[in-house]
Amino acid sequence: MSSRFREVDLRKLRVVSIEERGGTVTVDRFATPHAVEAAVDGFLESVPDLFAGREFRQVAAAVVNAARARRPVVVMFGAHFVKCGLSRLLIDLMERGVVTALATNGAGAIHDAEIAMWGKTSEDVRDGLTSGLFGACRETAELLNGAVARGSREGRGFGESVGSRLADAGTPHRDASIAARAHELGIPLTVHVALGTDIVHEHASADGAAIGETSLRDFRILADVVCGLDGGVVLNVGSAVVLPEVFLKALAVARNLGRARGPFTTVSLDMNEPYRAGENVVRRPTAELGMGIALRGHHEILFPALWCAIVRGLGGGARDGR
Repeated sequence: MSSRFREVDLRKLRVVSIEERGGTVTVDRFATPHAVEAAVDGFLESVPDLFAGREFRQVAAAVVNAARARRPVVVMFGAHFVKCGLSRLLIDLMERGVVTALATNGAGAIHDAEIAMWGKTSEDVRDGLTSGLFGACRETAELLNGAVARGSREGRGFGESVGSRLADAGTPHRDASIAARAHELGIPLTVHVALGTDIVHEHASADGAAIGETSLRDFRILADVVCGLDGGVVLNVGSAVVLPEVFLKALAVARNLGRARGPFTTVSLDMNEPYRAGENVVRRPTAELGMGIALRGHHEILFPALWCAIVRGLGGGARDGR
């Protein structure tokens, strides 16, 4: 049997090349890790130990303490985190052995892949909708949908499928790719997709079975990470809906199995206060044991400050990994 309802024929989609589409964000404008000098000490000392200043200090200390104790530090990031040019700072924390697991949504994987391959991402949505070409980039769809289809055949999750493809030596900007570096370091990166939300779903090459299988496998991988969360930290950077919901269900699985009872620290970093991030990351998971903190601010300012505080807390030395 088949559906009674007609489907649009995506094979008729007009497509454009990445060169024709362009990108409003380019890799040459990304932040670059630098040596943490004495001047940073002055800045960090000038942060008052009051209100948000105290919470900022608590977040940095929680991450540093978890890293020293070799406990998990999980970073969940939305697509805007990549568009803000922060990938290399996160990669630096991965290379230092601080960040032990990562999670993102489908758009986060797309922006990371476009930066890795072509050094640009983020199209003009308004112009694209007017012309009918929003999301119609041929190369992006071929890259993501092809990697996921292959990963499904090989029994891999979505994140590992994309990461292994981007870690290839021929990828021009893989040094700025979170997915590629995670694959090289053996750090799990899970990608949690809502079908129909991502530009690559507009294309006939999108395989719903492969996307669903690999993303569901990533949920199980994240749930396994959350099982060992006691003593660790979860940072949700900029995901308002998908990742807070996924984390809550992963935590429910872990606690059903008698794990992740706490204490651990959860943190939401965002420009505003999304309901699900507040409830499902900050408050509910730590209601009985642990600490939940919400920090408000622009990613491109707040995360570099947090990176400085973490690196200084670790001594600011060379990256030696775990």
